[in-house]
Amino acid sequence: MFETLKQQPADKILALIQMYRDDPRDDKVDLGVGVYKDATGLTPVMRAVKSAEHQLWQTQDSKVYTGLAGDPAFADAMVDLVLGGAVARNTVAAAATPGGTGAVRQAFELIKMARPDARVFVSDPTWPNHLSMLAYLGMEMVPYRYFDEETRGVDFEGLIADLKLAQQGDVVLLHGCCHNPTGANLNSAEWDAVIKVLLERGAVPMIDIAYQGFGDGLQEDAAATRKIAAAVPECIIAASCSKNFGIYRERTGLVMVVSADSAATPVNQSTLAYLNRQNFSFPPDHGARLVTMILTDDALRAEWQAELEAMRQSMLGLRSQLAAELQRLSGSDRFGFLAQHRGMFSRLGTTPAMVEKLRAEHGIYMVGDSRMNIAGLNTQTVPLLAKAIIDAGI
Repeated sequence: MFETLKQQPADKILALIQMYRDDPRDDKVDLGVGVYKDATGLTPVMRAVKSAEHQLWQTQDSKVYTGLAGDPAFADAMVDLVLGGAVARNTVAAAATPGGTGAVRQAFELIKMARPDARVFVSDPTWPNHLSMLAYLGMEMVPYRYFDEETRGVDFEGLIADLKLAQQGDVVLLHGCCHNPTGANLNSAEWDAVIKVLLERGAVPMIDIAYQGFGDGLQEDAAATRKIAAAVPECIIAASCSKNFGIYRERTGLVMVVSADSAATPVNQSTLAYLNRQNFSFPPDHGARLVTMILTDDALRAEWQAELEAMRQSMLGLRSQLAAELQRLSGSDRFGFLAQHRGMFSRLGTTPAMVEKLRAEHGIYMVGDSRMNIAGLNTQTVPLLAKAIIDAGI
C-alpha cells in the first residue's frame, strides 16, 4: 500500500534551520525559526516556569489522565487570560490541545463538522500552516488582502472590501495580535470596522492568538479578541502558550467556542471533547499544569508578567535600533515600519531573490517571503543585518 505515497514537500522553515546549521560562517544570523531568543541566542526557560516545575515535582503524586478536554482549571485560567471577562464564562466551551497548532486544527475540524460548506477567509499572507491544514481538510479558502507591499502596513481598504464578500456562515480567520508573518496590525478603529462587516455579513470570526504579551502588552494584545467576542453572537478562539510562557516543546494550547448564551455551551463542550477523543484522546497536561499554577498564584504570576514584559521591551528595543540603523545607513525613513510593527515578526517586503542574496552573500537567514524573526537579533547583530540589507540593495 505504501507504494502509492508521494514525497511530501519539505517544510521551508525546517529546511532553513538545517541550512543555517550547515553554514560554517561565524557571523551568520538566524532570523527564520519562530522562537524567542535572549541576547546570548538561547531560548531560556522562564523563571516562573522553573519555579512552578519545582513545586509540581514536589507535590504531584499521579500522572493519571485528565479529562478529554483537559483540566478545567487550565481552561478557566486561560479563558480569563484571553477574554478577561468580556463574555460570561458559562458561554465559553473550551478544550486543551497539543499547542496552538492543535487548537487551530481542532477549530477547523469543528467548523467542518458544524458547517461543511463554510468558506474560510484567510489573510494574505498568513501563517503557512493555516493554509496547509485547510488544504488537507479539503476546506475552501478565500484570501483577503492584508499586507500593503508599498507601506509595509495593513491594506485596510482591500481587507474590508474582501471581507464584504463573506456570506452567512462563512468563517473569517483573524490574528488576534502580532500578525504572523507581517508584524502589521489593525488599530482599534479598524477592528471596529471589521466587527461591523462581520455582523453585517453574518460571518463567524475565528481568532488565532499566539503571541499575547509580545506586542503592546498582556492586556492590550487581548483587546481585539475581547472586543470581537463581546460584539458577535459566536466566535472561535485558538490560543497558544508556547511563546508567552516559553514552553514550546510542552505543546500547550486551548480552543474556545463562545456562543450567544449558555444554553449552547454543553453541546459545544461535548463536541470539543468528542473531537479531542477522535484525534489524540487526552491532551498533554504538563505545560497546562504549569500555566495554571502560574496564572493562579500571585507571586508566580507577577514573576512571569515581569519576565514577559522584559521580553516584549527587548523586541521593541531591537526594532527601534534596527529602524534607526537603517535610517542612518540609507539616509531614508523607508524602514520606519519596522519600529511600528509588533510581535516577533516583520515582513521586510522584498523578493525571494533578495532573500537568497542576503543568505548567500551575508549569512542572513530569513523565510523566502522576507519574514524575519526580530527576536532572533541582538544589539550586536542588528548592525550586521542593517548593513546587509543596504548592501543587497533592498
